[in-house]
Amino acid sequence: MDSGWWRPFSKTDPRTPFQERFILRKNSLHDQDNQLDRFIPNRSAMDFNYAHYMLTEGRKGKENPEVITPYQKKLREAVNINDGTRILAFKNKPPTPVELIPREILSPPLQSKLSKPKRSIPQTSERTLDAPDILDDFYLNLLDWGSDNVLSIALENTVYLWNASDSSTSELVTVDEEYGPVTSVSWAPDGRHLAIGLNNSHVQIWDACASKQLRTLKGGHRTRVGSLAWNSHILTTGGMDGKIVNNDVRVRSHIVETYRGHNQEVCGLKWSSSGHQLASGGNDNVVHIWDRSVVSSNSPTNWFHRFEEHTAAVKALAWCPFQGNLLASGGGGGDHCIKLWNTHTGARLNSFDTGSQVCSLLWNKNERELLSSHGFTKNQLTLWKYPSMVKIAELNGHTSRVLYMTQSPDGCTVASAAADETLRFWNVFGNPATAGKAAPKAYNEPFAKFNRIR
Repeated sequence: MDSGWWRPFSKTDPRTPFQERFILRKNSLHDQDNQLDRFIPNRSAMDFNYAHYMLTEGRKGKENPEVITPYQKKLREAVNINDGTRILAFKNKPPTPVELIPREILSPPLQSKLSKPKRSIPQTSERTLDAPDILDDFYLNLLDWGSDNVLSIALENTVYLWNASDSSTSELVTVDEEYGPVTSVSWAPDGRHLAIGLNNSHVQIWDACASKQLRTLKGGHRTRVGSLAWNSHILTTGGMDGKIVNNDVRVRSHIVETYRGHNQEVCGLKWSSSGHQLASGGNDNVVHIWDRSVVSSNSPTNWFHRFEEHTAAVKALAWCPFQGNLLASGGGGGDHCIKLWNTHTGARLNSFDTGSQVCSLLWNKNERELLSSHGFTKNQLTLWKYPSMVKIAELNGHTSRVLYMTQSPDGCTVASAAADETLRFWNVFGNPATAGKAAPKAYNEPFAKFNRIR
């Protein structure tokens, strides 16, 4: 520190710096008493009562009243001042100003933002049904809920229908042993027609309302058909042979396109809501994005994107309902991860380890949430908040891996089927009365006549 601006005080000097400055100022003032030009009164010598009387009441007894000239009188009349009225008065409050524009209009009161009530998520299933002889096979898709509010489930060689409106159950078909077992089911967008994939590589189309088989699609695959996905009048099938086939159900020669990109079984198929992109997952740990504007019959292997970051089979696929280019994929027992993809750019947006096999994925149509079903060790359903992917709830009840999961048409109820041979219904996405309405989707129906309750 520089020594030119600070001087330590002597230990023998009892004064502090502030005391020293005060004494010097006091002495200098004493020397200049004759030069002061300001008087500081002594308040203890003042009579405040007398001063107050002289300011307020003292002039009332004045012997010489004020003389008002004619000019002053006319001036008072012109400005509307009465005799004896003081212009400046300390006792009276100023009049309240008149508001030409109400204050409420200029600055309306801030309305408190209505906070959305927190949704209560039941931790137990709302209903449980028996599902005997359901196949414990990770690569199959044996459960689907149609737009006509009818749920289909395949139990070995038989397909059953459960009507959610009246809780009635009916048997649609039982296939022969040489064709079975049933390996996949999928409702057409009209909610009336059901596609059934078989172990012998055939695909049957049924009219569920009339309980009548309409046709059988052959020649697309050499082995079982484990995955199905509708896109208007196009039924896409995925087989154990690794092929993906687009079938036009309106024409006799139904095979219109064949995609080749997987070298093992195709176990997951999902069309985007726009119908322009198809996501496929396989036992080769690969996810493909196929764009119909890019793929042609001359280049069946020209996929749009190829994702190879999973380390186990990818069956769980789900397109986001509120962001058309967002895809969620889940890996099997050796992967445990859910990954989020931007299918326009091919970028991976997020990846996190769930701790167990991911068997199925569903987006909430009313909230920004993602539901996953799992295998060993907890066999649970887990609800995640998007985009933070924070765990919201964990639903337990199944005692074996939850292989299949589907969603009701109103987007509120989820049905899950597990290897424990039970079918459970969960009110995980809210009540229909309180949930927001999902945006209606425009479908070009593959059939001319159909019934729909929603």
